Amino acid sequence: MGVFAVSPPAQAQSSNDLGVIGQMQYTDATGNKLFVEGVDLSIDDIGRATTDADGSFRIPVPGPGEYTITIDTSTLPEGIVLRDAARVSLTAMVSENADQRVIFPLVLGNAPVEKVESSFSVRRVSQLTLEGIKLGLYLAMAAIGLSLIFGTTGLVNFAHAEMVTWGTLMAYFFNVYGLAGAFGFMSFLPGPFGAGVNFIFATLLATLMGGVFGYAINRMVFRTSRNAGVSLLAQMVMTIGLSIFLRYIFVYLFGGRYRVYVEYAAQRANTFWGFEITSRDAIAMLVSIIILASVGIGLTKTRTGRAMRAVSDNRDLAESSGINVERVISQVWIFGGALAALAGTFFGFDSVKWDIGTRILLLIFAAVTLGGLGTSFGALVGAVIVGIVINWSTLIIDSELKNMTALIVLILALMLRPQGILGKKQRIG
Repeated sequence: MGVFAVSPPAQAQSSNDLGVIGQMQYTDATGNKLFVEGVDLSIDDIGRATTDADGSFRIPVPGPGEYTITIDTSTLPEGIVLRDAARVSLTAMVSENADQRVIFPLVLGNAPVEKVESSFSVRRVSQLTLEGIKLGLYLAMAAIGLSLIFGTTGLVNFAHAEMVTWGTLMAYFFNVYGLAGAFGFMSFLPGPFGAGVNFIFATLLATLMGGVFGYAINRMVFRTSRNAGVSLLAQMVMTIGLSIFLRYIFVYLFGGRYRVYVEYAAQRANTFWGFEITSRDAIAMLVSIIILASVGIGLTKTRTGRAMRAVSDNRDLAESSGINVERVISQVWIFGGALAALAGTFFGFDSVKWDIGTRILLLIFAAVTLGGLGTSFGALVGAVIVGIVINWSTLIIDSELKNMTALIVLILALMLRPQGILGKKQRIG
């Protein structure tokens, strides 16, 4: 629908060529991986398949959607069982551009039965801490931009969620379609003009487009509002309206369906030092650390960074010192938009949706408020704490309710330390 479907990419599959795929294998007593042949699997009344000599199977489906795939355990070889006997059925979310992989973990039937792990075991708490740090790093990239915009302009930008969504959609757009998706006459050109490109290159383009998006929002909406003398309260209300407007533009152009990137849509977690993490998440965390470290160095060591901090600390004093405040504000919007877009590409690993930014907006605000409004380093600290606390909360509450913890963190921060962890007390009145 809309620009995302004008010119289909060469690598995308048609709705008649989609399916659920997988590979059945187990590890024997000597540590060797062996494939399992002859296992039957089925999807409701749609179709069935039997694993081949490589343990692989594929069941075609009529189109994108949610499907339940069931394994016939009676066809497993003697001595081979499911690791989790209750998980004979799995749900597969098939997008329009790729097969969906599912995994049925198998083990030897005479393997030692794993003890039921305590909710508060060291291993589980450590794993949740790692997941929390991962979430915190992604949130930090989005939160720093929001915090800097508030620091330099005093504006609470609710449309920041759509800047995150923009990054996710741009990464998907360049990864799957390329510019030919918007301009069909470019289809004969190589990627990213006439076809999709590798996700890494698509991420770079999405980050660039995030900066352009941030500049455009400031230049066309908020710079005009500042010059016209519009109050900050009125501008905040404008961000809410802009957020709603952009959200419906996204759903109109992109559609309401769940989709996934061409690469890295489904990966098996690797065990490293007792932690389970996929390769894509490990690389994304490393990239996030490098980016955040670079941001810290840039804000403290470069002339532009020092100007941003000066305007954030005291706009009038910075302006009287010869700093071009409007130029600094434009740079902050570009910088914040690019970081938000990059965060959006990482949040889209599991699913790409038109409202992905809105779903994490509360987490971003909780991180910024906890760390200290207007402080970039505070946003980083707050984001990591929020990420860890949210994941730790699943030790005692259902994982579906974990984002509620961000609201509790937000309320406690405002009650106990309104200025935030790294914020400064200010006298009002």
